[in-house]
Amino acid sequence: MLSLLPQLIVSGIATGMLYALVALSMTVGYRATTVVNFGHGDMVMIGGYASFVLAVGLGLPFAPAFALAAGLLFAIGFAAQRLLMQPIMGGPHLSLAMMALAVGYAFRGAARLEWGNSILTLSHPYPAETFVVGGVVFTMDDLVISGFVLLLLLVLLLVFNTTSIGKVIQAVFQTQRGAALVGINVGAFHAAMWGAGAALGAVGGVLLALIVPLTPDIGVWTLVRGFAAMTLGGFGSLPGAVIGGLLLGIMEKVLGFYASTVFIDITAYLVTILVLLIRPKGLFGQHATLRI
Repeated sequence: MLSLLPQLIVSGIATGMLYALVALSMTVGYRATTVVNFGHGDMVMIGGYASFVLAVGLGLPFAPAFALAAGLLFAIGFAAQRLLMQPIMGGPHLSLAMMALAVGYAFRGAARLEWGNSILTLSHPYPAETFVVGGVVFTMDDLVISGFVLLLLLVLLLVFNTTSIGKVIQAVFQTQRGAALVGINVGAFHAAMWGAGAALGAVGGVLLALIVPLTPDIGVWTLVRGFAAMTLGGFGSLPGAVIGGLLLGIMEKVLGFYASTVFIDITAYLVTILVLLIRPKGLFGQHATLRI
C-alpha cells in the first residue's frame, strides 16, 4: 500500500496546482481590496466556457482563444467591481458577500440557460503523452499545468515586490484611506485588480477545461477548493496560495486512498474549518482587515 504513496503525492501535486491557480487569482483580488470574491468560482467557469466558444465555436487557434478569454474576463471582472461592488463597498460585509454570490449565480444561470447539462470538452493543444520515472506516472497535463502555475507565481511575485504597481498594491492593502490621501484612485485600482483576478481565473478555467468536462456547476467545485487553499496558505500571500493548493491536493489524494473516498469531496471543507479555528491567518497570512 505504501508503494503507491509516491504516485498519490504526484497526482496530488498535479491536482493541487489547479487549486493553487484558483487561489492565486482570488488572492490578487483580495490583496487589492481585502474582499474575498465568493463569485470567483463562476468567473473561472465562464473563462472555461469562453475559451470553448472561441476555440470550438469560432474555430480560433488555442493561443488566441486563450488570450481573448482572459481579456474578456478582465472586462467582466472590472465591470462587476465598478458597477456592482464599488457602490456598496462602504456597506456591511454581508452585503458584499451577497453581491458577489449573486453575480456568480447569475453567470451560472446564464451558462445553464445556454448549455443546460451538456458536458463539453476542450481539445488539447499539446500531445497527450505520459512519462514513467521511477515507477511514478507523469502526464503532459501535469507538467504543463505545474509549469504554468510556477511561472505565473514567479511573474506575480516580481510584479508585487519589484515594481511600482506592486508598491501601489501594498499601499492599498495596508490602508485604503492612506492610499487615497497620497493620490491613488482606489476605486479604479480596485476594479482593475478585480479584472486581473478574473483574468487569472479565466486562465484557470481554460486549463481546467483541458482535463475535466465543463459544466455550469464547476464553479462551485473550484470556489470551495480555491478558498480552502487560500485559507490554508494565508490570506494575501501569493506563495501561501500555491503551497495551500499543493497541500490540499495531496491531502485529498492520500486521505481519499488510505482512509475513504469521501475525503476527496470533504477535505476542502475540513481544512477550511480547522484552519479558521486553529490558525485564522493560515500558514503565511498577512495582517489586514478581512472583508467577505
